[in-house]
Amino acid sequence: MKLHGNARTCPHSRALVMRRIERKGWTLRAAAEAAGVSVRTVSKWRRRYREEGEQGLLDRSSAPQRIPQRTSEERVQVIAALRRERLTGWEIAERLGMPASTVSTILTRIGLGRLSSLEPPEPANRYQRERPGELVHIDVKKLGRIGRPGHRVNGDRRTRSRGIGWEYVHVCVDDATRLAYVEVLTDEKAVTAVGFLRRAVAHYGDNGIRVESVMTDNGPCYRAIVHALACRSLGIRHLRTRPYRPRTNGKAERFIRTILGRWAYGAIYAHSEQRTRALPGWLDYYNHRRPHGSLNRQAPHERLHSLRNNLVGSYT
Repeated sequence: MKLHGNARTCPHSRALVMRRIERKGWTLRAAAEAAGVSVRTVSKWRRRYREEGEQGLLDRSSAPQRIPQRTSEERVQVIAALRRERLTGWEIAERLGMPASTVSTILTRIGLGRLSSLEPPEPANRYQRERPGELVHIDVKKLGRIGRPGHRVNGDRRTRSRGIGWEYVHVCVDDATRLAYVEVLTDEKAVTAVGFLRRAVAHYGDNGIRVESVMTDNGPCYRAIVHALACRSLGIRHLRTRPYRPRTNGKAERFIRTILGRWAYGAIYAHSEQRTRALPGWLDYYNHRRPHGSLNRQAPHERLHSLRNNLVGSYT
């Protein structure tokens, strides 16, 4: 039951008024004054109570029983069919010779007011590799350089430093362990991306991980021939995400959210160099001590050791 926002009574209080009138002999005026409503309202309740009993005191719909000018169901079905052809409300109204406001109201009523409602949401495709290095995710996040404390510190967007350039945070995350490798570089060109890839592969090699495949988005640096040649020379299979589907590379996207909130925007830095110097310490904390929710509260290095032990145990 949903009462009107300005309702003075509810079915319980209406039943109380009826008991006062029918059993205790109160007059309509006295009962109305006690309930804070008009005599006409109490008279209406008494009539319904005598005709229907307790059911007559329940709330009723305020919608009219008849709407002579209501759009026919056949016309509503035509509007729905045109909407599924991805026509806008204005286009449907123009094609059918109807007011745009009427078409908009009908689309909202039948649940097609938004284009996103025409298709069911794509189900989440969660996966996790079993072997360290079986798949690593790589992405780039562009960050503005820091010339002086800006609006995140003082709340004044007029103090932003303009025209001082950008920094590019290249990230690499192992799918099985979430072990991360990050560098702050000057651009996101193909040669730079290849250099980062080689250093990331070497870093994972130092941790006993052989990288088998890498997933990136469809950025120009990852579609370049030099990047393909680097993957071939390293013996790595290169996978690219579906166009306009960044969540396909969701582990890198989620890591970027974490690193922005905890490192890039998680402290006050006087300049960009100070922010860059703080990265290794935060990354060491992330890899060795920070509990990871999707790893049963294990840190990435702890996860790496547990997976190694499981693999060794399975072959002994």
